[in-house]
Amino acid sequence: MKDQFQRNIDYLRVSVTDRCNLRCKYCMPNGVCPVTHEEVLRYDEVLRLVRLFARLGITHVRVTGGEPLVRKDVVELVAGLKQTEGIRTVSMTTNGTLLPKFGEELQKAGLDSVNISLDTTDEDLAAAITGQSGVVALVEESVALMQRLNIPVKLNAVLLKETEASMANVARFAERGVPVRFIELMPIGSGAGMAGLSSAEALLALRRAYPDLHPAKEHLGFGPARYFESARLKAPIGLIDAVSHRFCASCNRVRLTSTGVLKPCLCFDEGRALAPLLRGGADDEALLFAMRACIYKKPLQHCFDAPEGVTEHKLMSQIGG
Repeated sequence: MKDQFQRNIDYLRVSVTDRCNLRCKYCMPNGVCPVTHEEVLRYDEVLRLVRLFARLGITHVRVTGGEPLVRKDVVELVAGLKQTEGIRTVSMTTNGTLLPKFGEELQKAGLDSVNISLDTTDEDLAAAITGQSGVVALVEESVALMQRLNIPVKLNAVLLKETEASMANVARFAERGVPVRFIELMPIGSGAGMAGLSSAEALLALRRAYPDLHPAKEHLGFGPARYFESARLKAPIGLIDAVSHRFCASCNRVRLTSTGVLKPCLCFDEGRALAPLLRGGADDEALLFAMRACIYKKPLQHCFDAPEGVTEHKLMSQIGG
């Protein structure tokens, strides 16, 4: 369907949990209290909502968290999403540490692609960021597994001041055929008080490693990344710069939090709580009416460049990555 600004909304990010096995300091630092199990949508509720979203024109679903693979039976959910009429692709964003355990099951369930988060290839620095040792080795294993299983894989790296020196090492995954995207730090939750790099600073650092880096002719996926190529790269490097360069005019996404809130924009604490309708006996038409109204009112643009206007103060893990 189209929102009030005639943007075609066809991409849904579904958070299945606010829990994670890591403690990345910009997303889910230590001391965060998770929501109760009763508050989290059951899989049958998620599938019912996705069937209705498909009727509204959603064709692409991304499963997120928290860390989606910490939730029991998430593979069955992926299989159910793949079987939903109207849904063309089902992808997942994960920290990669559990993919060696679930990779083959996800392939059998029909997962179309996976994005793995890795901010640095320095194990000590990765441990300082995530609160867990051995993360880089697990991601390396997961990337190799995805390539062996022929599941398209990308790497996502958040642009932090402390990881600037290791950006080129992360980018080298693209020399092995794995697209790498560098993402500006969202000024939300814990990230609001941290120092990040702009896409312009990142591009300068990357061009020191790849002097011939230039805009790519092709675009990957359904997201807003700007891609770049180099003769040394077998896959492109992307920049996702939602903070310094708005891409709101072409935004095609909405989010469903693990507690059932339909969220049209990451910047604002606005949305429609669908769980009370689901659990209060609402029929499909009542749910569709609420979903249409929320999507239609999707804001024109974010205001991350004016922090005083940001009304969303929850952590990224609570919203959905």
